[in-house]
Amino acid sequence: MRPEENTPLTLYSYWRSSAAYRVRIALHLKGLAFKTVAVHLTRHGGEQHAGSYLALNPQGLVPVLLHGQHVLTQSLSICEYLDDVFPGYPLLPADPAGRARVRSLALQIACDIHPLNNLRVQNYLKAHCEGAVDTTAWMLHWMETGFTAIERQLDDGRHDLNGHAAGRPGLFECFLLPQVYNAERYGVDMSVFPVIREIVSRCRAQTVFILAAPENQPDAEPL
Repeated sequence: MRPEENTPLTLYSYWRSSAAYRVRIALHLKGLAFKTVAVHLTRHGGEQHAGSYLALNPQGLVPVLLHGQHVLTQSLSICEYLDDVFPGYPLLPADPAGRARVRSLALQIACDIHPLNNLRVQNYLKAHCEGAVDTTAWMLHWMETGFTAIERQLDDGRHDLNGHAAGRPGLFECFLLPQVYNAERYGVDMSVFPVIREIVSRCRAQTVFILAAPENQPDAEPL
C-alpha cells in the first residue's frame, strides 16, 4: 500500500449538491472511509461564501476534498484523482476508447446540463431577469435536452463499454445518478428515457449508492 492511501480523506459537501453527490458515490464505490464537513449552500446567505471556505476553494463551490496536503476541487478532477491514488476499483475502463467514451458521457452532464441548472444560475435568473424567465421551465429544458442526447448514445448498442451489462458502475454512474435525482425533484418525465432509467434503477439497489444518496447524509434536512 502506498503511503498516501493511509491518509485521511475529508469531503466538504452539501447533501443536495449533485457535484458533491458524484464524489460521494466515487468514494463509496472505492470503499474509502471519509469525514464529511457540511457546507450549507443557502443558510446565512450560503456558507460557501464565508472567508474560511473561500480560502479552501476560491470558487465558493462544493465539493472540496482534502487528502493530506492536497486540496482538490471540481468533481470530475476529484474522481479521477481518486482513481489514480486508489486504483483498487477503477472508475474508468482500461481501453483508451472506452475511457474517452465514459469521460464524454460524464462531461455532458458536468459541463452541458448541470452548469445551466445549478443554484447560482437559478439565483441569478431570479434576481436579474425580473420574472421574465421561468427558472423551472429553464431547468427542465436543459435536463431533457441533455438526457435525450445521452439516451441515444446509450441505446446505440455500445453502452456496455462502461460496464452496465456486467452491473459494474463507474464514473458515468457517479454523474448520472445525481443528475437524475435533480431531474426527478423538478418533475422531468424520466419514462421517456428507458435506458437511463434501467441504469439508475440497478444502481439504486446497491448499498454504495444508498450510502451516497442525499437523504442519507449527516446534514440532510427533512423533505
